[in-house]
Amino acid sequence: MTLALPYWHVDAFAERPFAGNQAAVILLEEWLDDTTLCAIAEENAFAETAFLVRSEAGEADWDLRWFSPVAEVRLCGHATLASGHVILSHDGGDRVTFRTRQAGVLEVRRNGAGYELALPVIETAPRPWPEAAVLLGAEPLEVWRNDSRYNVFLFRDEAAVHALAPDLRGLGALGDDQFICTAPGVATDIVSRVFVPGVGVDEDSVTGSAHAVLAHFWCPRLGRDDFTAHQASPRGGALTCRRDGDRVWLGGPCVSVVEGSFFLA
Repeated sequence: MTLALPYWHVDAFAERPFAGNQAAVILLEEWLDDTTLCAIAEENAFAETAFLVRSEAGEADWDLRWFSPVAEVRLCGHATLASGHVILSHDGGDRVTFRTRQAGVLEVRRNGAGYELALPVIETAPRPWPEAAVLLGAEPLEVWRNDSRYNVFLFRDEAAVHALAPDLRGLGALGDDQFICTAPGVATDIVSRVFVPGVGVDEDSVTGSAHAVLAHFWCPRLGRDDFTAHQASPRGGALTCRRDGDRVWLGGPCVSVVEGSFFLA
């Protein structure tokens, strides 16, 4: 028997199609086995596919998991924003909550013509990583890291971030780390590029989780709790970022590009 799963292709942090970061959102009646979830994500070939099941635990409205084309991921911002867009567009309301396995309960709410997503602030601290710096192809001014494999590399200016041509195969061999390269921006407060080749995403288009890291990194430097950001990937994307205690609120619009069914035999 063929199973038809409700399916959306959403461009997150985008005002128009073909921009921002692509995510697939799939609604399930119950969880499928992990091998099948991985195969669906590989078939979609987006940075992440979000799978949703209505939550029965009482902590949130939906249970949420994310898969890259090669593995389950710990936290994904853009696919959570896309999930909020799908649920709020389909069911109505002003907010929706998601229970995740490794990132706690996350919330998406309407904000004008777009949405805001609450993620936990992710802290890093100064720690050199010469091997990674060599693979990025340019010497950073500072390196900040944590044990959860989030790594921030500060560069002099936006032009230096644009010019990066990293050894992606070499970075991928270091593990499933995020390599977050950032600098002061020109049209926005900050700019970034994010590489995650260890999970099959050579350069991510717009990375919500990276901005949960960058909020901790940049807010003290900017002297305020909010800033604007541009991720300078080929597709590109703009975000608003606002730190509120141990949460960072990331703002931006979403566009549904495809709605239909994913057929599973």
